[in-house]
Amino acid sequence: MDRRDFLKAFAVAGAAATVQQVGAMDLMSQTMSNASGEKVDLVAVMGGEPEEMFRRGIAEMGGMKNFVKPGMKVAVKPNIGWDKAPELAGNTNPKLVAEIIKQCFDAGASEVTVFDHTCDDWIKCYKNSGIEDAAKAAGAKVMPAHQESYYREIQLPRGKKMKSAKVHEAILDSDVWINVPVLKNHGGANLTISMKNLMGIVWDRGFFHQNDLQQCIADICSMDKMAVLNVVDAYRIVKTNGPRGRSASDVVLTKGLFVSQDIVAVDTAAAKFFNQVRSMPLESVSHLANGQALGIGTMDLDKLNIKRIKI
Repeated sequence: MDRRDFLKAFAVAGAAATVQQVGAMDLMSQTMSNASGEKVDLVAVMGGEPEEMFRRGIAEMGGMKNFVKPGMKVAVKPNIGWDKAPELAGNTNPKLVAEIIKQCFDAGASEVTVFDHTCDDWIKCYKNSGIEDAAKAAGAKVMPAHQESYYREIQLPRGKKMKSAKVHEAILDSDVWINVPVLKNHGGANLTISMKNLMGIVWDRGFFHQNDLQQCIADICSMDKMAVLNVVDAYRIVKTNGPRGRSASDVVLTKGLFVSQDIVAVDTAAAKFFNQVRSMPLESVSHLANGQALGIGTMDLDKLNIKRIKI
């Protein structure tokens, strides 16, 4: 497939008037040219429903059994930060969360726990996001995160600004965990994706904002127990007025999904995708480069084996 056809295949659905071609910012001009070997580093899926896209994406990564073994306790960390309905894209799509949970159990997980340290009232966020009902219907345990007693301190020896943090016990007590952010605009960090989603596993979010937000986001991602998978929900994205969004006019139906174990790479790919809707220079999302500098992952997508799927 040549570049023109590839770009056409990944045109943003339902947003023809909004989509911009942005040269080097275009994800599709930056990847796949020198992919080699059998191992897939990153999967980009376009055009389906959330659960269908994840099924296709995880299959390309070798299936959930590559990451979740029989008897494992799994934590799934979506973005549930806002008291918003799924259509407003302030939170991770509940259909995607449910599919991930189901696949964890199919792989043999003994327990799956879902949580987030929310910004709005946690009970309303869990309920109105649709995630609580979807997670419970899929068999998961939904755990609160609104009290400090749920968190235990860990050290971050590679951190530049943040040297320690209190992390939710669902992460610390799991065998593996899966990071499931939604891609959207953010007033402080410019974009919130996988790396920033880790703010929802930490008790003191205020520290981030008071001590160089972009560096602290990278610092928490230097923790020893990183997600075994990062699954970026780009089915709908908040293009403006994020992270909460004000109305449906802030939301674009993009029908995308990105999956990788490399948290910097998957966020770089998702950020390039966002640039097809609204210009957002990668240098303005500086926690990506900060993460790369800490050795957490790579922004150099040309060195990765990336699988593209159009449904």
